[in-house]
This record gives sequence, C-alpha cells and structure tokens, in this order.
Amino acid sequence: MHFLVRVLSTIVLIGTGWAVLRAQPALSARFALIPQPVSIRAVPGLPATAHCRLSGAARLQADPTVAPALVALCRAILLESRPAGGPSATVVLGIDSVAVPQREGYRLRLTPTHLTLTGHDAAGLFYGLQSLRQLAEQAAPAGLPCGQVDDYPRFAYRGMQLDVSRHLFSVDFLKKYLDLLALYKINTFHWHLTDDQGWRIEIRRFPALQQTAAFRRETLIGHKKDLPHRFDGKRYGGYYTQDQIRELVRYAADRHITVIPEIDMPGHALAALSAFPELGCQRPDGQPGGPYEAATFWGIFDDVFCAGTDSTFTVLTQILDEVVSLFPSRYIHIGGDECPKTRWKTCPRCQARIRREGLRDEHELQRYFIRRIDAHLTRRGRQLLGWDEILEGGSPALTLSPGAAVMSWRGIAGGVSAMRQHHYAVMTPETHVYFDYYQSLHPYEPLAAAGYTPLRKTYSYEPLPDSLTADEARYLLGVQGNVWSEYLPTTGQAEHQIFPRALAVAEIGWSPRSQRHYPDFLRRLRLHMPRLRARHVQAADSFDELTDTVQVDADGRIGLTLRTTRPGATIRYTTSGQTPTATSPVYTAPLRISRSGTVQAQLFAGGRAVGRRYTQAFRLSKASGKPVTMDPLPLAPYRPSSLLRAVNGVAGTSRYNTGEWLGLPGTDFAVTVDLGRVQPVARVGTHVLNYPWQRMWPPVVLTVLLSTDGVTFRPVGEHRRFPLNGINPIETAFTTQPARYVRLTATALPIIPAGQYGAGGKPWLLFDDITVD
Repeated sequence: MHFLVRVLSTIVLIGTGWAVLRAQPALSARFALIPQPVSIRAVPGLPATAHCRLSGAARLQADPTVAPALVALCRAILLESRPAGGPSATVVLGIDSVAVPQREGYRLRLTPTHLTLTGHDAAGLFYGLQSLRQLAEQAAPAGLPCGQVDDYPRFAYRGMQLDVSRHLFSVDFLKKYLDLLALYKINTFHWHLTDDQGWRIEIRRFPALQQTAAFRRETLIGHKKDLPHRFDGKRYGGYYTQDQIRELVRYAADRHITVIPEIDMPGHALAALSAFPELGCQRPDGQPGGPYEAATFWGIFDDVFCAGTDSTFTVLTQILDEVVSLFPSRYIHIGGDECPKTRWKTCPRCQARIRREGLRDEHELQRYFIRRIDAHLTRRGRQLLGWDEILEGGSPALTLSPGAAVMSWRGIAGGVSAMRQHHYAVMTPETHVYFDYYQSLHPYEPLAAAGYTPLRKTYSYEPLPDSLTADEARYLLGVQGNVWSEYLPTTGQAEHQIFPRALAVAEIGWSPRSQRHYPDFLRRLRLHMPRLRARHVQAADSFDELTDTVQVDADGRIGLTLRTTRPGATIRYTTSGQTPTATSPVYTAPLRISRSGTVQAQLFAGGRAVGRRYTQAFRLSKASGKPVTMDPLPLAPYRPSSLLRAVNGVAGTSRYNTGEWLGLPGTDFAVTVDLGRVQPVARVGTHVLNYPWQRMWPPVVLTVLLSTDGVTFRPVGEHRRFPLNGINPIETAFTTQPARYVRLTATALPIIPAGQYGAGGKPWLLFDDITVD
C-alpha cells in the first residue's frame, strides 16, 4: 500500500462536502458513520422517509473487477443485517476510478430498490463496505436511510501503534485489534516489537534473541513513581514466530492495513544486549560492558548498541534482512529515540569512531548510526522511519536518504522540521495521541503512565500546522495514535485506554478538517458504543462525565464551573462533602467558592444517578484569589491563561498536565503574592514535583520570603530536600510576622544529570497552589 499525500488538492472538495452536510442536517444525523464522510446528500426524487431494505437473501451483483473476498465480505454483512419487512434491495458492487477519482474513496448510493457501492480501487470498496457494516448495525426496523455518501480520506497514512515489548498480546487479540482498525478505516498498524523489556520477533539466524532477549526476570508492580519499587517475581516473556507474523501480515493485508514493524536502535536495547553482550559498549579501560538483562521496570537505560564496532551493524542489518523478508511494508521503523550518550562518551571504540569519521560529538555519532542503517534499508528497497530524534546531530555529510520519514512525537517541531527538509512525516504528538495517558481525572480510573488526555483533547488535534507552505505540507503523510503498554497488563485495560480515543484518530486522519465537530462526533460515538460492547471491547465510557473549570475573577472571587456533554442530564451537587442525591440542589450557574471544603456533584438522568461522582476539594487561605506576579513567566504547557491559577485553592494532582501546575524548564524564578494589606502570617505552603521519569525535578533550593512594602524581603524558610518521588508538600511554618507580600524563589537544576531520563536537557520545575495562613 503506497502512502501518497493528498492534502491541499482536496480543500475545495472539503468545503463543498461540508456545505452539503450542513444543507441536510436531518439526513446527516441518520448516517452515524465514524469517521465522518466527506459528503452525505439525499437522492433526488426520494422522500425523506424512504428506506433501503437489506437481508441475507438480497440479490448481489458484482463487476468482474471486484475481488471474490470483497464479494464474500459484502455477503457476510448482508447476512448479519437486521431483516426488514418487504423485498430486499439489489446490491451492486463495482470499481470505477473515473466515477470515484480519489484513491481509497467510495460512493455508496441507497434507494428502495438498489444499494450501489462503487470504489475507486479495492481499498475504496473495502472502506465502503465498512460504512455499510456500520449502517447495517444501526439500522432501524424499516431499513437503512436512503441517500448518497461520497467519501475519501484526507490523509493516506492513518495509523495506530501497539507496544508488545512491555506486555505481550496474543495473536487473537491482535486480530481483534486489526478488525477494529479496519472498521474505522485506519490503514496502518505500527507494531513496536522490541524494547528494553523484551524482544518479540523470531529471528532464525540468531536464536538467542528468542531464548534470552524475549524474557525478563520479573515485572514491576504498580507505578514506577512508587518507591520502593515492587516486583512480581515471575519470569515474563515470549515472542511471535515468523509463521505467526506472516499470518498477521496477511490478515492485515486482507483488511487493507499495512503492518510497519519497529526494531528499536540504537537505544532501548537492553533486551537485545542480554542476548548479544558483545554489541554493548566497552568500559573506559577497554573491558566488555555489562552484564545485561532485559529491564524489569520502565524508563530509559544507559546501555545502548555500541556505535564504534562494525559487528553491531553486521548483526543489526542481518536482523533487518529477516524483518524485511517478513514485512512487505514500504517503511521499516528503527526507533532512534531516547538514546542516552553516557556509554558512548566513555567507550574507547565509540570515541575512536568519532575521531575516524570526523564527527563533532556523540549526537553526530547517533546520526552516523542512523545513516548507516538508512543506507542498508535503501539498498534493500525499503525506507527508514524513525522517531523525531533521527533528525538530531545532522551535518551535510550525514544527510538521511530522501525517502527517510519522521514520526513527530515530542510535539510537532520534529515533523515540521522534517517536512521543511522535504522528508515525509507522520504527526503523533505525545500531548494529544498517546493513549497510555489518563482519559479521566476520576480517582478510580485504571492505572496509567501519567498526564491527562481526554477524548476531547485527542479529537481537537489538527495534524497540519498552519505554519507550513503548500510545498512543505505535501510531505505530511498523516497521523497516528500510540499505545505504550507499560501499564496495560491485560487486554481489557488495553482496550479501555485505546477506545474510543482511537476513533478520534480515525476521524482526524480521514475526515475533512471542516467536517470535524466534537458534539456531532459524540452523538455518533454514543450510537457506536453498544456496537463496541457487542464486540466485547471494554471501551472507556467516561467521555460524558462531569468536568470542571476553576477560575478567579478580577475581584479575586473563585468560581467553579461544572459541565457535561451527556444529553438531557441534570447536575446535582453538594458543598458539604456529602454524596448528592436526587433531591440535592440543581447546578444552574458557576458556584462561588468562599471557604475550604469539598464540592461533590452527580449526573442524574430519568431521576437516577448516572456515571461516576465528581469530587473537588478546595483549600482557601489568605492568598486565595490575591494578585500574583512571576518572573520570568511560566512556559507552555505549564503556563495557564492567568497566574491566578496559583491561588485558586486547588492543589495539583499526579496527572501532571491537568493545568494546576505552573513552571519553567531549567530556569530560576520568583513568584509573589500580594495579600492586599499588611497582616499576620505564620505559614506558607505549596507543592513541587520530583518525578525524573517525566523530566520533572525539584528545585535545588526553594526560599520563602516576606515583605511589608514589596521592596525589602526577609527570608523565613528554606527547603533543599524533596524526598518523595512525586508530589512533595512544602510547609514553611514560623513565628507570626507582619507581611503583605509573600514570595517564593526557586533555584532550578539547570541540566538533567547523566543517566537520567532526558539527560542533558532542561528539567521542568513545577509548583501548584500557594497557601498563606
């Protein structure tokens, strides 16, 4: 399957399609398809109440160009259709690239007598059948609504990833996953097969990879931030045989899905090094490194493939030769991300390579490494795909091949840079489409990596940056959602994290930008949820639950706004900490928060409580709602719309991107609260984060100061130890003193230390609500 970009050429058609949809909203509402089609319109001359009846007995006609497998798929859909009264319409299948000029596109026309489905190509016909399947599963007793759907994808690459290194998923689950991707017109499965925690692909030339690298001694229990670490003491592992891989690749191809394998290098190599210790770096004295074993917990590890010895490249290219023989995909993913340079800096062989090749540093050594692998794949007729770090350390002598492509995960900068260099890019930013993040703030949400990425945020993502020129935009392949499995030990938990957010990715990748409207997506999603449950998919249903906004107005008053997207639901609340009941007050306007306490709220529909209960604690103090200044200002994504977030009475949580945290990367700062008048003060509090795995480090020193005039400040407390791995409370108590201004100054750790996640980069220094008593 070729990934050809069709972005700008469809702008006029996209606008036209939305005009059609808006002109016939009632008709559009009857076609609850995901992803949203380009165009839905009425068939001229038919009444709005006309239906197309289908049954397993329907007459089926197919052009000779239609593959038997597609005819069989259509017949299966008809057999699964809900029988409707009256004669069944005749079903006509065809392929016509003139009538449907867009690749992967289709036209579905439904009348009382005929259902005609025409595809541009086999893929287009297949996607038309997926739309037919969705309609058939939602059909009313009278049949399917009559109308015409003209549809084709916005992007050629619509992907979902799955990490099987941290937790291994069965072939049966992978087939179920592929079935679901196909149903929602996702055409690429990125299979993350190797990492520090396990090697999951059979390489017959090197059986030690299956015998040793595929297994780890034990596995972490709970979250990595919880100290001390606990382990289950059970050997864990396994791998996919080459026969299983060929079976999966064929299964995917039958569903018009390309499988792209990922073999991680030069970092994330601990499992591989446990089987091939000679591929690791030497110690400074020239002795072998190691010993190595597959990682038993999550993170980034210093031990990587040695770039100084040719034997590393010999083994890796021989591995890739077997990989290429198994996967017909145009792209082979080689990782390239999160490669610490610690071992390379002290390895005699790597340092000799740097001198011999005239490289400036270890960053150029990584680019040299990637370039050698890139050249080998090019010789094999394939193209390299890697995370955005493969662009680092570049020089004219180390240019990637023209066909090499980039997956932009650390935001969008890597993708933008790639496209401006005329490399193809897939946008997959951690901020929006990483599904190991929480999708709900509810305390009983299953354990996840960190952060908060609700369905609304995923759906809001736009892959095509406005900053690109038309020529640069041609290099955007598409979009992908990523599923890292550190905290997904079961298939049920995996499904909970993936769905329904994967459906949002499907719509982002397929539907015209102007067609994407979150309320309408939710309307359609609610109709799809029963069908997911019927397929035994344990999809999260938290997207309609209560969410909030806490704001401080210009007069320092704190207000709590509650909202839900659930139609027809009533919000009832209490401010006493008690559980809301059907007789509790109805929420109609933002609540004024004037004292410490806990607000609870519950959705009610039909007089009954629905969904999970909302709870928010407020801790008000003399600082609450008072003016705040900060120098320098915090930076995104930890820069709120107003600095009053620092005095809104709400503490930050372990889901670190929820908005309550403020901060800067590797920069000292001072934050000052103006209490409005001189008054007695005896305690100042806040929280700081110590979570190195997320590049979040506490200050070297945090000082609390008081002033009566805003000019002369006197220190009243100093903090240098922040022992908790996570949220560290800061409590500064002292003899009561007069003060109007309270200041916190933080001296930041400037650079992440060697051996730590993100070594050499700037660590985030974050704090939350400031309290003064």
